[in-house]
Amino acid sequence: MGYHVVLLEKCHHPRFHIGESLLPANLPLFEKLGVAKQVEALGMPKLAAEFVSPWHDHQQEFRFADAWNKALPSAYQVERSKFDEVLFKNARDKGVQVLEGCEVQSVDLDRSDGMAEVRARTDTGQSMVWRTRFVADASGRSTFLSNKLQLKERSKDHNSVAIYSHFVGAERRQGTAEGNISLFWFDHGWFWYIPLRGGATSVGVVTWPYFVKTRGERSLSEFFKDGIASCPPLAARLKQAHMVIDVTATGNFSYSSRRAYGKNYLLLGDAYAFVDPMFSSGVWLAMNSGDQAATTIETCFKQPARAKAALGAYDRMMRKGPREYSWFIHRITHPTLREMFMYPSEKLRMKEALLSLLAGDIFGATPIWRSIALFKSAYYLVSVKNLGRTYLAWKRRRFNIRRDRAVEASVTSA
Repeated sequence: MGYHVVLLEKCHHPRFHIGESLLPANLPLFEKLGVAKQVEALGMPKLAAEFVSPWHDHQQEFRFADAWNKALPSAYQVERSKFDEVLFKNARDKGVQVLEGCEVQSVDLDRSDGMAEVRARTDTGQSMVWRTRFVADASGRSTFLSNKLQLKERSKDHNSVAIYSHFVGAERRQGTAEGNISLFWFDHGWFWYIPLRGGATSVGVVTWPYFVKTRGERSLSEFFKDGIASCPPLAARLKQAHMVIDVTATGNFSYSSRRAYGKNYLLLGDAYAFVDPMFSSGVWLAMNSGDQAATTIETCFKQPARAKAALGAYDRMMRKGPREYSWFIHRITHPTLREMFMYPSEKLRMKEALLSLLAGDIFGATPIWRSIALFKSAYYLVSVKNLGRTYLAWKRRRFNIRRDRAVEASVTSA
């Protein structure tokens, strides 16, 4: 677009990052950015998502090719260290001034001249200052501006912890199913299982704080291994595997911001909201927000009279992704929704609509929303029909998601 853009990154690439599973909706953006071939070279093809439940005697596969929009049949699993470096270098190659090892210290959005002032410090101790027309906050879960402007609100409906590592020697599916992501329910949450190119497999558990409190004197690695052992289908696939990176824990505490914009700033991706990695939506929502942010900022520069409307439209778009995914995520351990996932209905195109949601196809023209509404209605009807089971599930969930500051402190120290 011809603007002078500065990108500040406090780390140095390549660096480890979790969140390795991409959605089919990402692929058109790779083409737009000119990195499709590079991502293909480093990615493991992902044609489906597999759900495994200890309460059912079968596994349920959702193939993206069966979604409403047949043009999005696959995605990739990627090592984020390599994937992020590809995107970072692409920005540099396209003319962005990029600085690694440069951490933002402060942002002043209220200067009298209408500009914003960004102060940063390099890891060699050099102080740097920029005055800019617009700030795009892509600081992820550090939520730099959301914290500064007191926009961040913790979710009252979701509270979890993620613990993860990489394994070599894990069992792979055969043929084109090798790269499929698997999600294993167990009594205390769910596990992800993400095969990566080169032989490593990312495995992680998303669980409730009360379960983390049962760790006791065990090391984090021992606790993680014991959790895997309590999920027999997953343990079987890891029987011959061994860890190749240290086990890591992170507070998976969900949040959102009251708004995604101001007159001279936008919040992108996790800097605005974080829900849960259940449906691998994080990278897609972040990249889509970056794409939409570029268009919004250009409108603010070139058509000032339309700036307010453009910023409002961006804010509504940012709310939509977390809202649509969180409805499912907040209920994913409910026996009614679990049953509907394990026995998806073909009626009224509900399965196709659900697959489109899983593929990330929620911002375009694909007309899935009537069928999604019918799916939700069916959920409520079945829940009412099984009122006793529904009440027990609700009661257990309220217990599960209660905030526990001791667990947060433990996760942070781990």
